[in-house]
Amino acid sequence: MAAAESLSPDQPAGPPHVPVLIDPLIAGAAPVRGHWVDGTFGAGGYSRRLLEAGAERVTGIDRDPSAIEGAAPIIAEYDGRLDVLRGQFSQMGELIEGPVEGVVLDLGVSSMQLDQAERGFSFMKDGPLDMRMASEGPSAADLVNEGDEGHLADIIHFYGEERAARRIARAIVKARPFTRTLELAEVVSNCLPRPKPGQVHPATRTFQGLRIAVNDEFGELIAGLEAAEGLLGEGGVLAVVTFHSLEDRVVKRYLAARSGAAPRGNRYAPEVEAAPAPFEQITRKAVGPSDEEVAANPRARSAKLRMARRTAELGGAVDRAQMGLPGPKHWWKG
Repeated sequence: MAAAESLSPDQPAGPPHVPVLIDPLIAGAAPVRGHWVDGTFGAGGYSRRLLEAGAERVTGIDRDPSAIEGAAPIIAEYDGRLDVLRGQFSQMGELIEGPVEGVVLDLGVSSMQLDQAERGFSFMKDGPLDMRMASEGPSAADLVNEGDEGHLADIIHFYGEERAARRIARAIVKARPFTRTLELAEVVSNCLPRPKPGQVHPATRTFQGLRIAVNDEFGELIAGLEAAEGLLGEGGVLAVVTFHSLEDRVVKRYLAARSGAAPRGNRYAPEVEAAPAPFEQITRKAVGPSDEEVAANPRARSAKLRMARRTAELGGAVDRAQMGLPGPKHWWKG
């Protein structure tokens, strides 16, 4: 997952490049100081606010080459306090020398990516069927044109949470090959009832599922959380902003498990001895946007913020089977 100021493709337009839930993030991390990592740099909204709130230095990371190109004028503004590296946030431990005082991850697809039809993320704008955040590797066109029907249905069902996944996959296989986003969106839309006013576009969930698969977003998320845990110093803050329930479930379970808050046993299973907890949760429940924030920025509507503070403990290996990853285990790398 890449780029800050994220949104889901079904979210209404709003002010571009607004860092979502930034005020509760800054409040939860106070005092903001030292070296922070903005693992999903995007348009730099989080990096700017962290620097303004007191961070001495911020290192941004983004896999999107267009985000790296656009960072130059922002870097110039902050006179050596900001640098931006190309890479995936799961690589932060290799790219940055720790320990650091904070890591922020804003998950999902960015407004910049959606606004650029040539990136192929949007079902509302015609463009090549791409969806690659890093502009390298297999594209969405490769996936829909070469994947077998069962695999496509699983991707759309597990990653897109689409109930009609089997019907849609069958229609995709029958109509392929595809090269353009609107071609695919039309086929998907024809499989579903016409949406009522206020409902999301019929292709929303299918496009979400394909995008997640193309970019291995959940594998990247777990690896990124592990990397942040390893990079943060004692007292350092991890802040994660999610935009749909699948992401939030993974982050919730990770932080619960790594803070000693996960269930350890019941009458049907033996209690497991608690492992050392490398985090303590700052937010016991996810923080959502205020009515004022949603009114000012509709893209914040479905956002959730979870935060935790690094302890001095080493927590041992992460049990990925307990992290709520959607789909069969063999879909995951590593």
